[in-house]
Amino acid sequence: MNILIVDDETLARSRLRMLLGDCSNGPHQVQEASCAAAALQILSTEQPRPVQLVLLDIHMPGQDGLQLAQAIKALPQPPAIVFVTAHAHHALQAFELDAADYLTKPVRLERLQQALQKAERSFNTQQALANGPALVIQERGRTVRLPLAEVRYLKAEQKYITVRTVQRHYILEGALADLESRHSDQLLRVHRNALVARAALRSLERYDDPEEGEGWGLRLQGVPELLPVSRRQLAIVKSELKDRS
Repeated sequence: MNILIVDDETLARSRLRMLLGDCSNGPHQVQEASCAAAALQILSTEQPRPVQLVLLDIHMPGQDGLQLAQAIKALPQPPAIVFVTAHAHHALQAFELDAADYLTKPVRLERLQQALQKAERSFNTQQALANGPALVIQERGRTVRLPLAEVRYLKAEQKYITVRTVQRHYILEGALADLESRHSDQLLRVHRNALVARAALRSLERYDDPEEGEGWGLRLQGVPELLPVSRRQLAIVKSELKDRS
């Protein structure tokens, strides 16, 4: 990650830099600032990689960390924030500012690594929202931003949702109803347990299901399987196909 340490104490910045060097998920690119003004200067300067995380002290001369956090949140592409302070009583204010985590000094390596993982997820989620419709998927300890344009269908399976693209499947936590509400312009309900990409609709085909008998299946671009269409949604799907023909 590209990380900015903001603390008015040189020793505190040095200790954090040392701990970041010991993190198992490194190496990290690290910059330092001793005050809010210097931090905002770095954050407003164009860089090859944006700052993804600010490790931010609260008690500093002039503009304090809480005030700086408010200014950071107003940036076009704000980094995640983790407060690092000797004073635990500011935790509530910190989380009201959507901080990814709150560390108390002296910082332990294990807690720092946990905070980095939270911050990376937070930053990637914000980027996904800023860069257009996408699903944010946690997969084997990493965050995947999957553009909604790549999705062919989403199918509820017990407690999870299977997300199908042309190349592969993903597993997503959540509810189909929430995704349908947020992305109704791109996703169409075809069954109580399935949403499909409107742009991927190709045709309806009759088929025989051993359990449900004769029914209608939906053919989607790029995937071989037919997706069952419920009787309740059949007219809506036919209308959508007609509009796209």
